[in-house]
Amino acid sequence: MAMELKQSLKLAQQLVMTPQLQQAIKLLQLSRMELLEQVREEMDQNPLLEQPDEQAPGDVGDKEPGEASLEADNVEMPRDGDMPAATSDTATEFKADGDGPPEIDWEAYLNSYQFNEQTTASNKGNVATDDLPSFEANLVKKEDLVDQLQEQLGTLRLNDAERRVAMLILGNLDDDGYLKLPDVEGDPLIRLCNEADVPMHVAERTLRRIQMLEPRGCGARDLQECLLIQLQGMKEPHAPLLGLIIKRHMKYLESKNLPAIAKDLKVTLEEVVEAVKLLPKLDPKPGRNFSGDDAQYITPDVFVYKMGEEYTVVLNDDGLSKLRISGTYRNALKTGAVGPGQTKDFIQDKLRSAVWLIRSIHQRQRTIYKVTESIVKFQKDFLDKGIAHLKPLILRDVAEDIGMHESTVSRVTTSKYVHTPQGIFELKYFFNSSISRVSGEDTASEAVKHHIKQLVSQEDARNPYSDQKIVELLRSQGTEIARRTVAKYREVLGILPSSKRKRYY
Repeated sequence: MAMELKQSLKLAQQLVMTPQLQQAIKLLQLSRMELLEQVREEMDQNPLLEQPDEQAPGDVGDKEPGEASLEADNVEMPRDGDMPAATSDTATEFKADGDGPPEIDWEAYLNSYQFNEQTTASNKGNVATDDLPSFEANLVKKEDLVDQLQEQLGTLRLNDAERRVAMLILGNLDDDGYLKLPDVEGDPLIRLCNEADVPMHVAERTLRRIQMLEPRGCGARDLQECLLIQLQGMKEPHAPLLGLIIKRHMKYLESKNLPAIAKDLKVTLEEVVEAVKLLPKLDPKPGRNFSGDDAQYITPDVFVYKMGEEYTVVLNDDGLSKLRISGTYRNALKTGAVGPGQTKDFIQDKLRSAVWLIRSIHQRQRTIYKVTESIVKFQKDFLDKGIAHLKPLILRDVAEDIGMHESTVSRVTTSKYVHTPQGIFELKYFFNSSISRVSGEDTASEAVKHHIKQLVSQEDARNPYSDQKIVELLRSQGTEIARRTVAKYREVLGILPSSKRKRYY
């Protein structure tokens, strides 16, 4: 059978994401810190992007950055349908130099101010400022755990073999101060003594000396060893009993089964209780105070203020609102100072890229504003009265309210934070499932979690509520919830089961 070749036309529609659209979507889902970093990178790579303090002669300060760029001749701009330009009816406008009160030039102020013996009591020797140490020279490095232990090791008399294995031990401490090798089963000290080429008894002796340094307990291989090290030298009457409990009954101790401990050790329950009271004096993670991780502070993307009976949404444009197009390059294109060729093509390409970035940031800020405004409308009771009045809310509710797709709402609420009268929350916090109520409207799952947390905080520690008891208490207050759901919420909140919450003192 002969094969026949035919040609045919087929009409189809296909969605193609341009690089500009991909950039806009990427900017939408970036956190505030990531966006500021992205802007800094773009400014380093694109000479047409600048901030007002970089203003050069010829820059325009009374126009919108994106709109001012449109004056350049022969520059093809994105259509409004592709990326709506920012309008003046929202709080997302980029500020021009002429807006608001003039800023103080602090650098010029400090340079012109004449310091003398009368005005600077700390410089009575009249030392020239050029001779003083620089600001960087006064900075100190945060001391970590290894530095702290190495300094103390310097006061000990260690021979070469002990020092070799000591440095290996310090180099393998984790953030909590424990001696652990992830890829080694069993005692990690065996691997280290072989690597240092020292006998096992030398490695053991060196490890014991390290464990007695401050903070005491570093170098322990497990929690039991860490606690026992710290108990050594504790001058408390019940310290020996606590040491015996830790050696023989760690499982009972973890589950707070104190009667079983008393029965096995043939002591009274009161004696066990007194011994267990010493546990808070022991640190299960002795190295954590030297962790190199610094606290991460949250800068809200948007603020919600109460003005009378209504709430006002204000965007945090700090660091973004003054981004603009350089008038020097734009005027060079407009006046023909740049002739045809690669240079003009380069500037036009950078101009298009800069304008698109500014418009993308405009659109991102406008979308955050609209989403937050919608959330405020849905969650007014929460803003007025607190977490207990948080309402069930899903992405579709906000998407339909503002006329956007759910995926856009999802992107814009990821890693974005809002400052409200009730505190700082991630925008995603306001989206949660509903829990049925016997009467009235459904309640939000976050509100139920908050209620469970309150119930546990008010319970009798000697007779804590079981999950079933919490179910009954919630039902008596009109909230229908299954016991397994209570158990799941309790675990999310980091609340132990009732058997481990029970206290004997």
